[in-house]
Amino acid sequence: MTDFALLAAACDWQPGYRQRLIEAYQATGLEGPAANEFAAKTMEHSGGWRAAAILDEDGHRIGQVVLGLTERHSSSTGRIGELWTDPRHDGQGSHRRAAHTWARRWCAQRGAGQVVVRLAAPDETFADYPVRGQTRIKVMTAPAAPPAGVTYRPMTQAEYPAWLAAGEQRYLADMVRAGSHTPEQARKKAEADYRTLLPQGVATPDNTLLVLQADGEPIGNGWLRHGHLPEVTYGYSLVVHPEFRGRGHGRSAMAIGEQVTWDVGDRAVMFNVFGGNEVAMSLYTAVGYRVLEETRSRDLAPGVDG
Repeated sequence: MTDFALLAAACDWQPGYRQRLIEAYQATGLEGPAANEFAAKTMEHSGGWRAAAILDEDGHRIGQVVLGLTERHSSSTGRIGELWTDPRHDGQGSHRRAAHTWARRWCAQRGAGQVVVRLAAPDETFADYPVRGQTRIKVMTAPAAPPAGVTYRPMTQAEYPAWLAAGEQRYLADMVRAGSHTPEQARKKAEADYRTLLPQGVATPDNTLLVLQADGEPIGNGWLRHGHLPEVTYGYSLVVHPEFRGRGHGRSAMAIGEQVTWDVGDRAVMFNVFGGNEVAMSLYTAVGYRVLEETRSRDLAPGVDG
């Protein structure tokens, strides 16, 4: 039998949650300071969350489940921040399965129509939850070298408006395809995010907006933000224009991203990829990017989970 006891104080659950996040991030190669800061970013959103201790049949605490609710556009989404059991006391996973059922019921009883889980390590408990997004990372000992003839240059002010419009549209489409937003929600978020992240356009500090070239001809573009975490560059986009795809330029673009990152002094590159974008996921895997974190979600069935 599995039982649950709500934990009233954050100090009863946050330290363990944070430490397990750090350990999972470090297992992918993310260095200590960056892993600590990335965990801190995750914890920033946990202030209003609730946690429950998972108890075995003898009443011993053998794990915890961390839960939250997000209100957006007049609907509620349940969130599972952590579902952890000590493998020494849950070898068969029965307590994990019971905790998963309990967590879904907790969310449904509070009006949530969907449950989102953020995983810092693979977890079979959520294998049937569709992937909505992944954060991928590559820690470099040296940057990959692009093939001869493939170079980059800074994006010009004249090129920026067309790039911005295309980027917002692509971002919007990714969110809709992943199932995380309606088209109207995605449009508003895309416009707001670009305004916030690039307030000075091509001149925004700590950002590189570039044009990819093959033998002097523009074949794509990219956007990198440096120092996103200690010695980590975040790649918002590296895009090859459709007419130039299928020629290996995707790998070339990734190599350019690594080269730019290395040249500014960062030693790791991080990208987000939306669920459903199998081409990008395959490319990231092929050039050595590991999954740092993954978001999955599943709808709650009325009358079943409640």
